[in-house]
Amino acid sequence: MNKVNNIAKNTSYLTVALILQKIISFSYFAFLARAFGPALLGKYYLAISLTTIFAIIIDLGFANVLTREIAKRPEDAKRLLGNVTAVKIPLAILALAAVLITVKVLGYDSLIFQLALVSSISMILDSFTYTFFSISRGFHNLKYESISSVVFQLIVLVFGGLALYFHYGVLAAMLVLALASVYNFFFSWFILRRRLGIHLRLALDKKTVYEMLFISWPFAVFAIFQRLYTYLDSVLLSLLAGDVQVGLYQVAFKIIFALQFLPSAFTASLYPAMSAYWQNNRSQLSVTFERAINYLIIISWPIIIGSIVLADRLVLIFKSDYSSAALPLQISIVALFFIFINFPIGSILNACDKQKKNTLNIGIVLLSSVFLNVLLIPHLQAVGASITVLITNILMTVLGIIEVKKIIAYHLRKNLIVLGKTIAASVLMGLVVFGLGRFIPLIASVGVGMILYFVFLYLFGGFKKEDITSVVNSFRHKK
Repeated sequence: MNKVNNIAKNTSYLTVALILQKIISFSYFAFLARAFGPALLGKYYLAISLTTIFAIIIDLGFANVLTREIAKRPEDAKRLLGNVTAVKIPLAILALAAVLITVKVLGYDSLIFQLALVSSISMILDSFTYTFFSISRGFHNLKYESISSVVFQLIVLVFGGLALYFHYGVLAAMLVLALASVYNFFFSWFILRRRLGIHLRLALDKKTVYEMLFISWPFAVFAIFQRLYTYLDSVLLSLLAGDVQVGLYQVAFKIIFALQFLPSAFTASLYPAMSAYWQNNRSQLSVTFERAINYLIIISWPIIIGSIVLADRLVLIFKSDYSSAALPLQISIVALFFIFINFPIGSILNACDKQKKNTLNIGIVLLSSVFLNVLLIPHLQAVGASITVLITNILMTVLGIIEVKKIIAYHLRKNLIVLGKTIAASVLMGLVVFGLGRFIPLIASVGVGMILYFVFLYLFGGFKKEDITSVVNSFRHKK
């Protein structure tokens, strides 16, 4: 029961923090989009995409392993951290070199080279920050990570806003990200020392490193595939269709990416518990997984239907130059449902020592993504990339569910019942919002839609009064 309370508390902390974080981040993205236009915005996010792809060289899947192993054996935290950090330092230098060489080989201009160089500073610092916070996740403590994520975005918003206000340009905006990463690094290091009592001491024990690499390599390969799958489309768009299409695609991508805080927060606190349940309570593991899928179904579909109905108005938040992003948004937003439920699917496979299956699945999806992008982008540009996102996320879900059914007693029918009720409530909401949309402001349309959706879902029996009470109680102090 204590572990269940920890899940609820951690989910509550991280959900609130990530809501604030994504609101701030999305607001800043809107400022960037309006200040730069599609072409410069495309260069900015191309640089971020390139460095994000190569960031996995630094981590090699260690973060997931640290969280999982420390959740099982907390006493090993200091030893594991010392060895992982010692390995990551030379890998950071290698990743930096790989980014800069790639930019030169692909023939990008000097501005993209400078942007990629500054973005690489953030890449390196964020990787170590992620390692430090993976330790606290292993101790079922997400409070400080939640605080840090909000402060990070506030630094970006304040200093980035000043840079935009004084017209310092796109390079200054990238420098702001590096500044926020410096803060995040030192904050996470402080929490490790002062709150968790873990002092970082570099160590290089061959046996420990070998054991970590043996466990982490499927995570590492999975992360490589996942990064390529998530960010390679922007690189392919820049090469096959130009920077403007990258900027248009980023509008749709950013909206979807901003919403991923919901499953991310939930599964961040769920993953250590799943690892523990796999060891000693597999019936509870099945129940936890089914409930996780239900929650994400209920959250995702009103967002999907609402975004489809309001897409032409949503993209105009940024600028009239982005009106062509409406169709890519309407197509790719449907993938949000599959993206959401892929979070707990991936978590349960990793927690149950099936990371190799997870890696195989993402490898298949990556190959499919590259094939479809190369096929569709030259003809459909950003729309082609959006179609690829939808198809490949469906494929990832199907492959994942097949594996989940092999390891737990998973009853798909229960989730399908909730799915039917949720879609019905979402469609009814969408029809009303569509009818009212031309007469009331966008923010009012969103507010009305949220209220109507929960009313319809409650009438359909999609959730009960006890569910609301449980969420409210998760924020309260438990003696």
